[in-house]
Amino acid sequence: MSKIDLQKLNIDGIQQAFKNGQFSSEELTKEYLAKIKADDTNSFISINEEALSEAREADQKIKAGQGTILTGIPIAIKDIILVSGQKATGGSKILENYQASYTATAVARLKEAGMVILGKTNCDEFAMGSSNENSYFGPVLNPHDKTRVSGGSSGGSAVAVANQLAPVSLGTDTGGSIRQPASFCGVVGLKPSYGRVSRYGSMAMTSSLDQIGPLTKTVKEAAYLLQQMAGFDKYDATSSTTKVVDYIKELDKDVKKIRIGVPEEYFGEGIDKEIKQAIEDKIKILSQAGFEIKSVKLPYTEYALAAYYLLMPAEVSSNLARYDGILYGLGADKNLSLDDWYKTVRSQGFGAETKRRIILGTYILSAGYYDAYYKQAQKLRTLIKNDFAEVFEQVDALITPVTPTTVFKIGEKSKDPLAMYLSDIFTVGANIAGICALSLPIGKDKNKLPMALQILAKPMDESTLFKLGNYIEKLNLQK
Repeated sequence: MSKIDLQKLNIDGIQQAFKNGQFSSEELTKEYLAKIKADDTNSFISINEEALSEAREADQKIKAGQGTILTGIPIAIKDIILVSGQKATGGSKILENYQASYTATAVARLKEAGMVILGKTNCDEFAMGSSNENSYFGPVLNPHDKTRVSGGSSGGSAVAVANQLAPVSLGTDTGGSIRQPASFCGVVGLKPSYGRVSRYGSMAMTSSLDQIGPLTKTVKEAAYLLQQMAGFDKYDATSSTTKVVDYIKELDKDVKKIRIGVPEEYFGEGIDKEIKQAIEDKIKILSQAGFEIKSVKLPYTEYALAAYYLLMPAEVSSNLARYDGILYGLGADKNLSLDDWYKTVRSQGFGAETKRRIILGTYILSAGYYDAYYKQAQKLRTLIKNDFAEVFEQVDALITPVTPTTVFKIGEKSKDPLAMYLSDIFTVGANIAGICALSLPIGKDKNKLPMALQILAKPMDESTLFKLGNYIEKLNLQK
């Protein structure tokens, strides 16, 4: 078999190659596994020992004419999403040797379609971080410049796609954890609407904000994956019963009818000039192509980051209480008192950023501070939601930056948590409001580092994201 050119492969291309007999899923999976083993970006925590047998099964389905568009396609899974029998560390020492006893609904649905799991990708501990420097297993290196971060918390999943270690991957997004690493690594990243994809089997960081979503090379591939994962799940009471439309059929329909809003608050001070210019150039091209472009206001945007960093740690402090080493995970000396057991397990098992957020969250929820902080943040959440709802009565989609700068160097912000938190300034609003958002690559800056724009649409309107994203992607290819 001739060496497969992994760089050019996407889902449609892989399926065509299967059909033409150029290679099988087993042969393709072997190529990816060999590349993962030789890779030096630290993007994988573990490999799926059953990957080749899963690929052989997929080949049999394809041969029998029982395949779907996803059958035989390899995929990498963020190590915060459970896959039965495989490691599920959450990027933390406390779960270093934990093996999942069941499979997340999103993954189960992809497996039903015949996808092949390559392994579990590195991530910030329990998804807490914007750089993937908070993983117990070490930072993930950016393939465009290995002195720089991959972005977080789904850094391993973004690098897996960017560095041809997997054609597609899954991440989770609580405040930008899919979109920001996608932007930093030059791939497509989708945060679905809250409730669009079941959270069952994803380690909860912030239950009211978390969403599982895909990282891919193209917008169409993100649509393929969401199509299979989306929909109500009886195991997740927060999953939506809203009908899932056929994203692929809708992809090229009525694209130019999409009214585009440009929020003033996202283009102020602090944004890198090259990113701003690149996005403004795209908006200009869309305007010339006949799209209606309108300047809009989201006045509560300036409070979104503050609200997020109150709501998120409050839920973190509650959700991470389950990691006590009693039923699973890191344990301690059995002769210790219960208090000393907890202190030992949690001080040794959690990293610095996780401890910081647990302490902050506990403080925010404590008597005397709940009303002053948490309650106020919840009120702000309502105002931010209303902001978006009002704007989406005037327009169908918003175009904004994903991040204020291109990817930064490893260690550059790790000693200044506030500077690190500011990396999420353009992404947290979508999570707070529960709307959907897409990060789309739009070229590179003078240092050859990826740049991206963000498209936002109202809840459950991923179809608009895909249509507009696919149109802009084609503009990029025509350059």
